[in-house]
This record gives sequence, structure tokens and C-alpha cells, in this order.
Amino acid sequence: MHERGIHSCVATLHELLVRSSRTFAVGIDMLPAPLREEITVAYLLLRVSDYLEDNQELGDDEKIGLLKEWRRVLEGRGDRTALAGRLKEAREATPDARVARHAATVLGALDRLAPDGRDIVVNRVRESSAGMARWTEKGSVFRNEDDLDDYMHEVAGRVGYLLTELFALRLRRLRGDRARMMELGREFGLALQTVNVIRGLHEDRNRGWVYVPASFLPDHRIRPGELFEPANREAAMAVLDRLVRKADRHLAAARAYIRLIPRGNHRVRLFCLLPLLFAVRTLAISRANPMVLQRETKMTRREVEIITRRARVWGFSNGWIDWYCRRLATTGA
Repeated sequence: MHERGIHSCVATLHELLVRSSRTFAVGIDMLPAPLREEITVAYLLLRVSDYLEDNQELGDDEKIGLLKEWRRVLEGRGDRTALAGRLKEAREATPDARVARHAATVLGALDRLAPDGRDIVVNRVRESSAGMARWTEKGSVFRNEDDLDDYMHEVAGRVGYLLTELFALRLRRLRGDRARMMELGREFGLALQTVNVIRGLHEDRNRGWVYVPASFLPDHRIRPGELFEPANREAAMAVLDRLVRKADRHLAAARAYIRLIPRGNHRVRLFCLLPLLFAVRTLAISRANPMVLQRETKMTRREVEIITRRARVWGFSNGWIDWYCRRLATTGA
């Protein structure tokens, strides 16, 4: 691809990134090259996988088939042109569908990554896509916390592996802690996904998925989908409390993960720190909040700006991170 075409592709990728997640784009923009390009591509590839799993245009059988074909395309065995053409027909007005319509551009950017980074991205995205296909086939039945963790591992824990492998590849000082960081990276992914489950309870229920293990229900005569009924408010708040405590446990591991990133790698620390801080604040807003059952809970734009600004200045300090997390969990930004 000639230089003008590459610049145009980079601009498209950045636009897709910002429109998919403005807050996540802030963190990615802070990263040094080549991590910035590798993680941008990985993120957008995973958004395509998310579209194939979550969209309301397709039936489950078609979702499963397309997720498997997407995995083959990532491995270089599928018909890329045919699948990209199929994805270009995505009609939903969602960030995931927007990225899916540009799958050919994202795959082209994947081709231009350095082979060592590209291999990591491909391996982890195809594993996550296979896990999504398995759970689409299995259906939204979570018997216990192990079931929920298994699902979250496929969609978020493997992302923790992906990022840790890229960090160890590009940051020599991290290689000695790689094994511990892989373990904590999975926990980091589960932390963010648990917060996503909490803030998306109402929206997910509307598409037929309730990410609540049956074992979390204080009254086993109630089914997870019935938690949203006014008569079951007490049971729903007990489930919310259990999910919040679960998220707190995973977030403690996420803080330990960040402490292992050397202060000299400040931009990588910031990339990891921002989603942690946003998750802590979102969890604080959701805690014991019955409105979680009626609409998505999220921070204000002003809170995002304040947290980002303070993290840029103080994020090198492990002590400050612990202090600020306690503050976000109580008094706010």
C-alpha cells in the first residue's frame, strides 16, 4: 500500500477506535509504538468478534458459523473477501457494527504489523472468538460463578493474556514477571468484565442474556431474568451486592498488575491505569443503586476528564493509585 493509502487507513482505524470507545482511545493514544498500533488493531478485531456474538440481526446458528469463519480468516485459512463483504452488510447502528463494516480495513492493518506482534494478536483474538462461539452455542445459562468466570475468561481474560504478551514482547524489563503478570492479567480482564456485567444488566436483559449465576440468587425459585420484576427487588439488590464484591476482588488483582509495570514505562502504566480507575468509579456509582436494574450506570464526562488528568500527573506512584482508588470508591473524582 502506498504512503497516502497507509495514512488514510490509520485515520480510519483511529476514527473507528474513538467511535467505539472514546475513553479506551485515550489510553491507546498514550502508548508508544509499536504497542499503540498492535493494541489498536487487536481492540478493533475484538470489536468485530463482539458484533458477531452480540448483534440482534442474526440467529444463533449464523452467529456461530460466522464466528468460526472469522477465526479461520484470522488464521489465514478462510475466505477473507467473502467474510468482509458479508460484514459490510451489518445494519445495526452500534459501535461494534460500525467496526464490522470496516473489517477489511482492520484486517489490512493486521497484515502490516510486525510478525511477532501479529502472531500474538491473531492467536488471542481467534481463541476469544472460538470461546464466544462456544458460549453462543451453549446459551445464557450460568449455573454458578465458575460458569460466569469461564464466559468472562473467553471475552476478557484472554484479552489480559494478549496485552501481557505484547507488553513482555516490547518491554524487556517486564519479562522476568511475565508468569505472574499473565495470572494477574486474566484477573484484570475479569475485573473490567464484571463491572461491564453490572452496568449493562438492564441492556443485556433486553437482548435475552442475564449474566447472573443461578447460585447467586438468594431464592432459588426466582430465575435470573425475573430479578428485574418489582416484586423481586430485594433479591436483585442481594445479587447486585454479590457482583460488586466479586468485582472488588478482581480489581485488587488489577492494582497488583499495574504495580508490576515499572514506573519508567509511564505510558503503559497509564494505559492500564485508566480503565482500572474508570471501573472503580463505575462500581462506586453502581453499588447498592437500584437504578442499575433500569438503565446503564456510567460516569459523567467531567469525571472522566478529572480522572484522566490526575492519572497523567500521579499515575507513576503506587501509593497514589491505592489512595485514589479508595477515594473514587467513596467520595468521587
